[in-house]
Amino acid sequence: METNQNEKSIYERLGGHIGIEAIVDDIIQLHMTNPAVKARFLPLKDTPQHFAEVRQHLINFLASGSGGPEKYNGRDMPTAHKGMNISQGEYMNVVDDIMKALDKHNIDEQTKKDVLFIAYSLKSSMVNI
Repeated sequence: METNQNEKSIYERLGGHIGIEAIVDDIIQLHMTNPAVKARFLPLKDTPQHFAEVRQHLINFLASGSGGPEKYNGRDMPTAHKGMNISQGEYMNVVDDIMKALDKHNIDEQTKKDVLFIAYSLKSSMVNI
């Protein structure tokens, strides 16, 4: 019996750990080439160890938050983004990059909507704090 797509967790619909890892790599690449936000992300390349740490935090955050077994041990969103003065426009560009990465991986519309809902639910803990 085939499982209905909506009965699967977001984690499963994103392809589990391997799928999320590939999506995060694409999100990071999009951020680093997006004129609106690349200045915030390109410096990560200067310190490979820090880049690897941030990448792993992103993977664990998305995996854990979507129902996977991974544990996110990073800072909470307000603490991680405090003082960064992230604008509304920057936030929207980051969300657009996430949606582009999901499209590249042929993620279904309902899952994209679910991820978008999560992204918007986090907005107040990242923008202008």
